[in-house]
Parts: sequence; structure tokens; C-alpha cells
Amino acid sequence: MELPRYHRLRGAYYRLEGTACPACPGRYFPPRAVCPACRTAGLRTFAFCGRGTLYSFSRVLQPPRGFASMAPYAVGMVRLEEGPLISCQLADTDGVDLSIGMPVEMVTRKLRDAEEHGYIVYGYKFRPLLGRAR
Repeated sequence: MELPRYHRLRGAYYRLEGTACPACPGRYFPPRAVCPACRTAGLRTFAFCGRGTLYSFSRVLQPPRGFASMAPYAVGMVRLEEGPLISCQLADTDGVDLSIGMPVEMVTRKLRDAEEHGYIVYGYKFRPLLGRAR
């Protein structure tokens, strides 16, 4: 990921900020400039609560470059309480039987090792909801 793009999207990566349409009930992640439902421009920043349910998941055994030190790891699709379906890495899943429909919560963690510029990329991951994980 290019450093300027990562810096520009840090609200989405650290705080799970997306956008909300003022003209309809649309909530979007990642952030959008125009509402795809009603074509309204000028969407406002919206902070998602960071909770949802696991919609789908898989284990990654052969990771792409930059993720080798994390293998094996889990990835998934999470349906946020506010509606959007997002893809993400899953955290704290060792010894946990993942299941579709299980409650999850957002945490901020390291996404990728330092690249050639020395910048370690942090962002959102989801983990089983505390108290229900094991």
C-alpha cells in the first residue's frame, strides 16, 4: 500500500469510519463520495460501532508477500451491525472454532510487516466477541 493512500484512509483503518447518506439510510464502508443508492453527494463521516457477525471465513496457509510471518491466519467477511459487509483479517482465532453467525468485534492490530520504507501498517481486524471466544 502506498504511504500517502494509507495516511489518507487512516480513519477507516483505525476507527472503522465510513460514510452515511443524509438523504437515505445508506451506510458505506469503505467511505464513498456519492451514495450508490440515491446518488446524493456530500456524504458525512460515520463511525461504525465495530461489532458484527461472521458471515464467512477461511484459513490462509500460503500467504502473499508481506504476510508470511503471520501464517497461518484467518480471513473473513463480517456483516456490521449497521449493515455493510466488509472483508477483513480475523484476530485471536487460535484454538477458537469459528462459525458463521458468531458475534465479532473490531480491534486495531498490525496488518502487515514493515515494507521497504520501514512503515508498519496497522488497521482493523475482527476477533470473536470477548466472553464468547472460547
